[in-house]
Amino acid sequence: NTVEEEVTAEETKPEQTEDSDKEEPDNRTGELVQQAAVSVESEQNPEESVDKPEDEPEPEPEEDMADTVSGVVCNESDLKDGDMKEFDLGEGKVLIVREGSEFYALGTKCSHYGAPLVNGSHCKGRVRCPWHGACFSVKTGDIEDFPGLDSIPKFKVEVDGGKVKVTAKKSALADPKVQRTMCKASKSSNKKVLIIGGGPSSVKCAETLRQEGFTGEITIATQENNLPYDRPKLSKAMDITADKIALRNADFYSKADITILKQKQATAVDVSNKTVTFQDGSSVPYTSLVIATGGRPRMLPIPGTDLQNVYQLRTPEDANQIAERAAGKNVVIIGSSFIGMEVASALAGTATSVSVVDIIKVPFQLVLGEKVGSVLQKMHEDNGVKFFFERGIKEFVGSDGKVTEAVLSDDTRLPADLCIMGVGVVPATDFIKGSGVEMTDRGFLPVNKMMQTNQPDVYATGDIVEFPLFSVGDKNVNIQHWQMAHAHGKTAALGILGKDEPIRSVPFFWTVQYKKSIRYTGYGPGYDDVIVHGDLDAPKFIAYYTKGDEVIAAASLNFDPYVARLADLMLAGEKVLKSEVQSSADGWMSKFEKLTIKA
Repeated sequence: NTVEEEVTAEETKPEQTEDSDKEEPDNRTGELVQQAAVSVESEQNPEESVDKPEDEPEPEPEEDMADTVSGVVCNESDLKDGDMKEFDLGEGKVLIVREGSEFYALGTKCSHYGAPLVNGSHCKGRVRCPWHGACFSVKTGDIEDFPGLDSIPKFKVEVDGGKVKVTAKKSALADPKVQRTMCKASKSSNKKVLIIGGGPSSVKCAETLRQEGFTGEITIATQENNLPYDRPKLSKAMDITADKIALRNADFYSKADITILKQKQATAVDVSNKTVTFQDGSSVPYTSLVIATGGRPRMLPIPGTDLQNVYQLRTPEDANQIAERAAGKNVVIIGSSFIGMEVASALAGTATSVSVVDIIKVPFQLVLGEKVGSVLQKMHEDNGVKFFFERGIKEFVGSDGKVTEAVLSDDTRLPADLCIMGVGVVPATDFIKGSGVEMTDRGFLPVNKMMQTNQPDVYATGDIVEFPLFSVGDKNVNIQHWQMAHAHGKTAALGILGKDEPIRSVPFFWTVQYKKSIRYTGYGPGYDDVIVHGDLDAPKFIAYYTKGDEVIAAASLNFDPYVARLADLMLAGEKVLKSEVQSSADGWMSKFEKLTIKA
């Protein structure tokens, strides 16, 4: 079984699927990036690193001839200002980026899942991954927006006589990932950062602290018995184990002096004495606290949810049990958004039947609209999934303590050996009540641009926060995206260190179903129109979500690098007008192209 790019590279080589037959850049503007002819290798393990930090100068060839390759890769005239192209170097490839008269050489693959960066976007000193939106500095290779934790290699460039020469370590050409240097803890420091939660914002916060020179204690407390892992993979490859999707391994945390406390569920925060109490009765002191507890799956208040084989998907153990017990069985999924639809895609090939129930008209209706939702519905129906829309779930009925039927609001009875609830999450913040940390009626924690709560030494990140989003005039919003959680973690770390670098990131998310990936960027709640270009039947399209006369978000399938480029345009503060996308998909592209040219 080949699984889409969200599955670990130890299991598949998903980049080949993504790059070969469906993720080619659309060339209608005449200025889009060159198609990559890449032979993609398996992604390295997250914990592996290169020999040195990416911001040190490359060694001269004579210092390590065995591991060095050097050569002219192209002419200056091969790239116009703003271009990026791949070129061969020895047995590998490099990405050459031109900004004005300057040339930069980088690794060719995104450090997240190995996407070919040449198919992405280049704008204002950064290259953006076409798949999931991670951004890297052209000058240093540093990761500057997310998802992912690692940077990419950068190589020495010399331009002489119109020729562009690159010198690189062979080992760096073969490895798409570079880990930044991190300091160690020092007994001379009395600072203690406690991070509650085992998600990406926790790990990114801890790593950023060490990368920026923080020598105090760092502790991550997670209620699970696993190291922090890549949660989005759970609904795409449900038989995968926690160790295979760990963001970092135990040795990484040990070397970085980051303590991981497992099976630690917080029960109270004492902001006066600066301690957090856990369910086992222990307490941990802090000088700075980061609350990153994420959400817990919502369970509907209906009869039968306590029956065996009624599941919520949150942990690897949940995913593994669902995958094992669904084979050859009748599966009913409640909810047709991300979790529900990705689980349906994952189980359609092994279950006897898969039925999806929701009160809306089409999958993803609220986020993607009816036109795009209908495309996804057809993909599922072509794979045998049945939908029961515009009705809810009344109860689960069982026998001998196990679920046997799902009874819908119109009294339709569906055979059900296994039921999965995919009806959203609620913030896991009950333990905050009464602490003095401000909380909304819905349980979210309001924070400022540095992810700081109303308590100066308490920060919050990820799914549980309402934070000021720059693209909507710093209005406080809640965004439950994997990418945004990384950005929150970095910003919180910088806030703890007293560095004034406010959160500024464009939302970017994706969903993978039947080996097809939809990308989405922007902030779309409240859109009042959807303008679609391309072929919904192919499917190959881009959908623009507009509010008034402005494009506020876009979603695409097989239409790279439009979404990545639009994200860069939004990050630069440029607006795309509805009138610019009415008649063509690329009516705004000239605005983007102006940004890529160095003044």
